[in-house]
Amino acid sequence: MIRVVIADDHRLLLEGLVEALNAVPDIEVVGTAGDGAELAGLVPKAQPDVMLVDLEMPGTGGLATIRQLGNPVPTVIVSMHAAAIHRAEAERAGAVGFLSKSAPLPDLAAAVRAAHAGERFVAEQAVPAVLDRHRQPRLEAGAASLTRRERELLSLLAAGLSTTEELADRMYISQKTVKNHLANIYEKLGVNDRAQAAVEAIRLGLRE
Repeated sequence: MIRVVIADDHRLLLEGLVEALNAVPDIEVVGTAGDGAELAGLVPKAQPDVMLVDLEMPGTGGLATIRQLGNPVPTVIVSMHAAAIHRAEAERAGAVGFLSKSAPLPDLAAAVRAAHAGERFVAEQAVPAVLDRHRQPRLEAGAASLTRRERELLSLLAAGLSTTEELADRMYISQKTVKNHLANIYEKLGVNDRAQAAVEAIRLGLRE
């Protein structure tokens, strides 16, 4: 899991970002701040892997705060202002990325992964290629080892199909093969039954 701290003074937007990112399988929001001073006090406690910081906040702004912190973790500036001058200021402050607040959730999640991987994407022309490389979640070893058919079966469980007969009919395989797939899935994901597997499938984003 990539541990993320978000700093933004718009409470509704902040709450929406937290909810959205916590639904992404490989990202966990471990703290939020409404201004620079709160962020400065939060970072040593939360120990994030990545920070998402608003450009403009009351009191000490985002850029001044990350300068004061000495850039302890990769920081992505998220702002409504995306002009070249703002990007240049962010880069001088030590930010590794710059993203518009209007960016969709897949872009935001990709930005978190890219920052965690050491990528830099402050310049506008660099953003698309960098984000495209980081659109897929980084799954735990067990989840990453799932075969295509096991993922397909999991997506059906997440969609509400649960009986062996239903799964076999939908996948055009025998009921014995379904049971074999399920046994492999349980072992890889560390779960004990179909209900737990369905919950894990939803958490991993494996749904139809």
